[in-house]
Amino acid sequence: MEDLSAVAAAFAHNYQSHLKHLTLKSLQPKTVEAYSRAIRRLGEYFDQRIDALTEAQLVEYFTDLIESHSWSTVKLDLYGLKFYYEHVLKQPWLAPGLIKPPRSQRLPDIVTIAEADRLFLATRVHSYHVFFFTLYSLGLRLGEGLRLRVGDIDAARQRVHIRDAKGNKDRLVPLPQATYRLLQAFWQRHRNPSLLFPNRAGGLVGARTATTPLDLGGVQTTLRKVVAGCGLKKTFRRTACATVTPRT
Repeated sequence: MEDLSAVAAAFAHNYQSHLKHLTLKSLQPKTVEAYSRAIRRLGEYFDQRIDALTEAQLVEYFTDLIESHSWSTVKLDLYGLKFYYEHVLKQPWLAPGLIKPPRSQRLPDIVTIAEADRLFLATRVHSYHVFFFTLYSLGLRLGEGLRLRVGDIDAARQRVHIRDAKGNKDRLVPLPQATYRLLQAFWQRHRNPSLLFPNRAGGLVGARTATTPLDLGGVQTTLRKVVAGCGLKKTFRRTACATVTPRT
């Protein structure tokens, strides 16, 4: 009879090894979580016996997964398992060509300047107002905006250093004068030495010494409420913003 405790111990050991390899590859936190979740899900499906799967078992697993999850999840589970095979089991992937997700080419919704003006005017909380304006004028994702630091603003060269953007790459974006003036006035209110958008949980006094940025959940909730209040029908996947520069 198979020793179930030995199976569980082997799975736990290899799962920890998986996490270590993910960390060593300097992957984004979301990717690490997705790839680790893939192994946990596979372990649950196959009673923690995932080190000697057959192609038939993988076909069964991914067929069931497609029935209950999005193609995005299916792809992430596939990539996570491939990573596990390569770096933990040190084995070649046994089922090349197993999955071919449908191609989808979606263009993001573009917010017009008039719509952006309505959104900014409807945002009553000052820190969110400045944050949304900055995202719109610089064409940033939410996470990129939240990670902005005071030292990233290069007023002399009129540019902003965006760190750890998509693909772990940095980039430089132009800094409109309207955005610079707004950010300058905003910083003069909170004067946090590091963060451009400090957490507002402690009010203006707490913002000066805050060590974390605005709460992502609070930003997203406020954005959805403002968008709904403005009556905008567009789908805002990342931000309410396009890379168009607002009027100065």
